This record gives sequence, structure tokens and C-alpha cells, in this order.
Amino acid sequence: MPIFEYEALAPDGSRTSGIMDAESETAVRARLKSSGQYPVAITESGAAHRSLSEKLGNWLSLKRISSTEVNVFTRQLATLIGAGIPVDSALASIVDQIDNPGLKRVVAQLREALSQGEPLSRALQAHPELFPAMYVNMVRAGEAFGSLDLVLSSLADFGDRYEAVRNRLRAAMIYPAFMAVVGVGVLFVLITFVVPDIMQIYAKVEKALPLPTRLLIGCGTLLQRYWWLLLLAAVALGFGLKKASAGPAGRKIRDRLLLKSPVIGGAVRKNMLFRFSSTLENLLKSGVDIIDGLEISKRVVDNACIDEVIDEAIEEIRVGRSMVSPFARSQYFPSTIVQMMAVGESSGKLEEMLAKISAASERELEAATLGITSLIEPLLIVIMGILVGFIVLSILLPIFAMNQVIG
Repeated sequence: MPIFEYEALAPDGSRTSGIMDAESETAVRARLKSSGQYPVAITESGAAHRSLSEKLGNWLSLKRISSTEVNVFTRQLATLIGAGIPVDSALASIVDQIDNPGLKRVVAQLREALSQGEPLSRALQAHPELFPAMYVNMVRAGEAFGSLDLVLSSLADFGDRYEAVRNRLRAAMIYPAFMAVVGVGVLFVLITFVVPDIMQIYAKVEKALPLPTRLLIGCGTLLQRYWWLLLLAAVALGFGLKKASAGPAGRKIRDRLLLKSPVIGGAVRKNMLFRFSSTLENLLKSGVDIIDGLEISKRVVDNACIDEVIDEAIEEIRVGRSMVSPFARSQYFPSTIVQMMAVGESSGKLEEMLAKISAASERELEAATLGITSLIEPLLIVIMGILVGFIVLSILLPIFAMNQVIG
């Protein structure tokens, strides 16, 4: 729906202003009059984007809402609420400072929901793509305990921390990914365009060419004539694997392979542990029940093998036993981590232990990622060297053979 900015006169004659999410300007006027206000001026927010929206579709006119923007919004809201400003007034103040039309619309919808009597947590549920279950449940707990500003500040800290970890991981993988793309591109050009021209020299040679040379010629011919078919096959394979892993059985096999893979398995397990411990820590610190916290943490981790462990822990809690036993039986949780969780549970300081686990997992995750990148880089160089050496050898072998015949 469009967002409208309005100015109106209240029954006591004072001038008010605000924003409203409505289908049309007429709907805004009707809503204002029904609340006893007289509309003075109504303008549509972001009208400059309407023509592009009408031509290319509404989604083309809106920038993607990033997690960083959500974190900034969360921190601004926490600051204003902490200063004693009501939530709806805080949202009205924030929406004027937002440049992203998509986020501006979402915040306007949140304020409109609050004006109709809904709590903030329920309004957030209408936008699960921006505010996941952990976010909503922490806000709900903050509303219940009267500590909404502290909860929002904690959410902003968690979001910034998680974003920093993700950015570090992404930055660490940029160079290896760049090397892989450049290497594949160079090999494709060599085999498809350079090698066939060189191989024309051997076209009139009656003697059988060496096996490496024949293999190279075959690869070049295949890429030249059927590159589109190979591309379609790769896309079909990727789509098929994604479809197969979408079901429960396929998802479990995929997740188990990720956790146990020799190169990236350690980093995957540390990333899982970081997400689990930091999410559960923040939920418990905000007053969320332990069972609800585990359920939400399970969705954040999003791994079928870990889901089973967490489900067992929830069942243990429901029957009055310790939740640590399923984690101890699992092969994906180190014994030191399990011991720390057991100490935290028995001493009533589970949040503190989870915070220590989260900090340690974050450091280990960064170290594991750097280790993987330091391994990938020389591995890529060796693979490229082998392939280029094979190409050079395939080109030179017929020359050596002809020299022997002449000699």
C-alpha cells in the first residue's frame, strides 16, 4: 500500500501531522475524519517512485532492505524508547529519517498497527522476512517485562555482531573465489579458442597423436560445440540437487555431509555452535522461556542433524530432566562445550556460560575460516598448474614425436 504524509487539525484546534498506510488519499481522509480530525494536507510519500513502479513493477522501485538497515532501525528505536518516547512516536520520528522506501513502508505499517491497538511484537510478525522469530519473541518478552529498550539494544548488538562475523567470513572467501573464477575462465579460453588453432598444425599428420593430445582436442571440440548443453546440464544438476535436499531425508543427508566434510566441516560446526549459543543466550537474557528459546534457536541453526539434538533436549526438559544429556551424546558438540552448559544449567548461570561459548565459537570460527582459505589458495594454484601443464604437454608431445621420427 502507498504511504501518505498528512497534516490535520485536532478537535481542540491544534495541528497534528503523521504518516498513514492506506489504499488511497480518500481512505486517509475518511480515516482522519472518523477519528475526529480535519485533514489539511495529504501527500503521498515517495511519489517520485510511482512512475517507475507503475512501469516496471513495484519491486524494481524499492531497494533491498539489508540486515544492516534493520540493525540501525533497531538501535534507533531502542535509543528513543530508552529516552522515554512512546513507541508510536518513536516510529514516527524514525520513518522520516529512512531513505530506503521499502523499510520506510514497513515502519509506517508498524506505526499504523500500533495506532490500532496492536503491540509491537504482533506488528513485527507481519514481516517475518525482516524480523525473524527470535526478534519477535525477544520484543514480546521485553514488552512483558517492561524492558523493551534494553531488549532492542541487545538485538541491535547481536545483529551487529552477527553481521560482522558474516562480513569477515565473506571477505575471507573473496580472494579464493576470485582465483577460482579467473582460473576457470582462463582454462575455458585456452581450451576453447587457443588450443584448437594450435592443433590445426597436427591436422594433416597421419601418425596417431598421443593420448593427452587427443584428450585435449576432444575437450576443446566438446566445449566449442556443446558448451550450451554442458551449461544446461550443470543447471539441471544444481536444480536436481536442490530439489532432492528440500525433503526431510535429503536435507538430513546434506546437513550431515556438511558437518562431517573433511575441509569445511569444522567451520560449519563452529558456525552452528556460534549461532546456537548466541541466539539462546540473547533469548534467555530477554526472559524467553528455555523451551521456546530452544525452539527458536533450532530454526536459527537450520540443520536437520542439530534439530534432532535440540528436540531431544526439549523432551528432557519437559519430563524434568537435564537438557545436557542429548548434547553430550551428540558427536557435533565438543565435550568442553557440553561441560560448560552442564555447569551453567546446574548453577543457574546458563546465560553466562552461553555467552562464553558464543565468544569462543566466534573466535574459533574466524580461525577455522582463515585456515580454510590458507589451504584453498595453494590448492587452487596446484590445480591450475597441473591443468596448464597438461595443456602444454599435450601440445608439445606431438612435436617431440615428430623430432624422434626425423632424427
